[in-house]
Amino acid sequence: MYRNGQSLVDDTHFQDHFEADIPIQIYYQSVHRDIGFVEYYTLHFIKVNNTLYNRHLYTFISRAGY
Repeated sequence: MYRNGQSLVDDTHFQDHFEADIPIQIYYQSVHRDIGFVEYYTLHFIKVNNTLYNRHLYTFISRAGY
């Protein structure tokens, strides 16, 4: 179970959100960049809304309950 606002860092976090269609919010530093569903993920990137986000540059937050 994920809490709204919980940081996502592990592959299992992204897999769970992908399988359950739980949205994630994406931040660059402290600036909101995007919100959507995980389409695909690798060791280095997360694909949301047809855009690849570098896992080392962006922060990913669970939006469970939305």
